[in-house]
This record gives sequence, structure tokens and C-alpha cells, in this order.
Amino acid sequence: MWLVVGLGNPGSEYANTRHNAGFMVVRLLAREWGVQLKSRTFRSKLAEVERNGVKLVLALPQTYMNLSGLAVKDLIAGFKTGPENLLVIYDDLDINLGEIRIRPKGSPGSHKGLKSIVKEIGTQVFPRIRVGIGPKPVNQEAADYVLTEFSEEEKLKLKPALMKACEAVEMILAGEIEKAMNNFNRRRD
Repeated sequence: MWLVVGLGNPGSEYANTRHNAGFMVVRLLAREWGVQLKSRTFRSKLAEVERNGVKLVLALPQTYMNLSGLAVKDLIAGFKTGPENLLVIYDDLDINLGEIRIRPKGSPGSHKGLKSIVKEIGTQVFPRIRVGIGPKPVNQEAADYVLTEFSEEEKLKLKPALMKACEAVEMILAGEIEKAMNNFNRRRD
């Protein structure tokens, strides 16, 4: 069983903000796969689905970004799986808008949601997809920037990145993380 967790903040006031890129990917997957994220268990909105013979859970933690690890820890315990079957999708300021990056493991860097997950589950060894929301304007604090909404022009760049992230999820679930990394971890100028 896989846990596919998108990070973000619950509530309509955050729905279209940069920090909710992970939520956006999981919602797009749910729409494509014909399931609804509605069950409120393990501090998350979730949907269980079978995809190409693989059972998985799509989840949106409802703990707010900085406490995402609490929900992820509950999900891992509740579904009796391990971090190796956890796929986390989240926003990244250091990646240009329109690009994604995939990693099989690694440090959380400065991302507070990912820091919370690593702290709560006790490992950095789980795959992740980072959705670019950068670059941040020089004169703006990161905490303020991630809570701003995408402009109409930015949404045009974001949409293909969300689609690429969905494609990467499918590859990772099929055991093709290396292929996904080769396909999507290239800079495009």
C-alpha cells in the first residue's frame, strides 16, 4: 500500500496559494482517478483507491503545513505501512515555477512541512516530488511569499508542472522512480 500525501494548508483562504501546490497535485490525481477526498481520518482528508493493481491512499493533511508530520505519522500507523511506501508532494521555493524535481530521499532543507514529517516519522528515507514555485522576489519574506496566490500568468506555468507531477506519481507507484527522475529532473530554460 502506498500513501500519496500532498502538503498544504486546509481552508478556502489557502486553496490557491503557492504553499498548496502539493494539495493541488493530489486533488488533480483524485479528479483524474474518479475518487473524492472526503474521509476525515488520521487528521487528513483522504480517498482509498486501487491503481494498476496497487492499493493506495491519497491524503491531504488537515494539520496545517508546519504540523504535517502529525498527520503523516497517523497515516503510516493507521494503514500499517512504512516510510518506503510514502510519497510526499510539496512546494519548493528553490525550483522555478513550471518545473518539478523528484528525489528518493534526502534532507528536508528549509521546508517546515517536510521538517515536521522527518521529525515525526524519524527518517528522511522516503520519495518526494517537489513542485517549483520560485523564484521568490528578493524583497519578500519566504513565509509571506508562499501564502500568496498565483497570478493568472503564473497559473499558465503551474498547470504543466502539476500534470508532470501526476505523471511522476504514476511512474513512482509503478516502481520507476529512476525513470521519473531522468524524465523530470532536468532544468528547462
